[in-house]
Amino acid sequence: MQHNVLILDFGSQYTQLIARRVRELNIFCEIFPYNNIPADLSSYKAVILSGSPFSVRAEDAPHPDLSEIRGKLPLLAVCYGAQYLAHFSGGEVAPSNIREYGRANLSYVNENEPFLDNVAVDSQVWMSHSDTIKQLPTNGVRLASTNDVENAAYRIEGESTYAIQFHPEVYHSTDGKQMLENFLVKIAEVPQNFTPDNFVENIVDELKTKIQGDKVVLGLSGGVDSTVAAVLLHKAIGANLYCIFVNNGLLRKNEFENVLDQYKDMGLNVKGVDASDRFLSQLAGVEDPELKRKAIGRVFIEVFDDEANQLTDVKWLAQGTIYPDVIESVSVKGPSATIKSHHNVGGLPDFMKLQVVEPLRMLFKDEVRRVGATLGIDSELLGRHPFPGPGLSIRILGDITPEKIRILQDVDAIFIDGLKSHGLYDKVWQAGAMLLPVNSVGVMGDERTYEKVVVLRAVESTDGMTADWVHLPYDFLMKISNEIINKVKGVNRVVYDISSKPPATIEWE
Repeated sequence: MQHNVLILDFGSQYTQLIARRVRELNIFCEIFPYNNIPADLSSYKAVILSGSPFSVRAEDAPHPDLSEIRGKLPLLAVCYGAQYLAHFSGGEVAPSNIREYGRANLSYVNENEPFLDNVAVDSQVWMSHSDTIKQLPTNGVRLASTNDVENAAYRIEGESTYAIQFHPEVYHSTDGKQMLENFLVKIAEVPQNFTPDNFVENIVDELKTKIQGDKVVLGLSGGVDSTVAAVLLHKAIGANLYCIFVNNGLLRKNEFENVLDQYKDMGLNVKGVDASDRFLSQLAGVEDPELKRKAIGRVFIEVFDDEANQLTDVKWLAQGTIYPDVIESVSVKGPSATIKSHHNVGGLPDFMKLQVVEPLRMLFKDEVRRVGATLGIDSELLGRHPFPGPGLSIRILGDITPEKIRILQDVDAIFIDGLKSHGLYDKVWQAGAMLLPVNSVGVMGDERTYEKVVVLRAVESTDGMTADWVHLPYDFLMKISNEIINKVKGVNRVVYDISSKPPATIEWE
């Protein structure tokens, strides 16, 4: 059984970073909304409370039931969590005289505490709060201070409860990872056994037990996630896995043929299905991005149902869902408050009598790649950039037409091929082009043009939860822009997106 760490999310922008840091310690963890604590805590060996945009003094502040956690499991409370424990346990939380955001340095460290082993005075930490703990909770023992925050860290006597007002998960907290390791490994004694090899061994055994010789149908996309999911399932159930690669008409240029060729030597049973017309007919005239996603998700399920019905005794639908999909589809305010819908985490309609299996559901993208390497999957395939499930439909702003698809496919091909030929592809986490629903005036030769605008986007990231735009060389961007305008009929202007996530998302829709 995996030794889990439970992270309770109070809506902090950094919650996913806590999970990333814990996973980097080879320790498995899960994020749950504070108002949806698992009923069975028997598999958890430690709990972490995240920060929050709320003040503990506000009427609508998150108020979790910690009765089954406090004093029973090692607990680390971060920022809001630290203030919450103080506010409701005999301490005092009040507005700070100085709103403390950004870098600070520890001016006092209790050197006799395991939590602060190898953490020195003057260690840099990252603050992000407007309230502060004026008085520690009952039985509170101060562990660390900064010049402006007296109670920067504390523990509660008589229980394995620790609290800090700064964020150990961000890179700016130079010893933050050390503190997490001290808490999880030295204090909570959580085994560091979450490695790619162990994951493969455990998930293959789990899949064998779960599926028990039944047939499974899987939608391949040519991307990293579905490919790794397919190889894992093939390792577990062999010939009982049936893979379907659907052409939804919204793939990259020539991708349908290229992907089918790519899978020929992998030992997988793959069937290509060209359903382009079916998808595009359902998208005709649809402009709203959520409606486009839902239409594509619906048709995907219909196509899979048609294909599954041609096979006998198929009982499972496998999907390449990964953890960011799950996190972005669930909010601390309930599952309805989503950034965007994901057709691969929305469940299945009643008419489709298949159960869902998601081997990668708890992995971040970089972890999927490491698992793929353990499975011996070709590094070129593992290095492929992520590509959205709805394909080019959410990179074409507004309604979808065959002509717009042609334009964007040609633009995208020039951009991606250019990144590869200039040795930039592997330095970028994800790249693509967007087609805007506007025309701009241009001049070609001596003639006035009024044609489309395209946006190039390239970001660097670890797992897609946060991302920053890539500083591509100006000479490269100039060359690609000229090539697009000269070769792609219907485009006369190219721009480059320099927005980061957050506040922007990677895709435009």
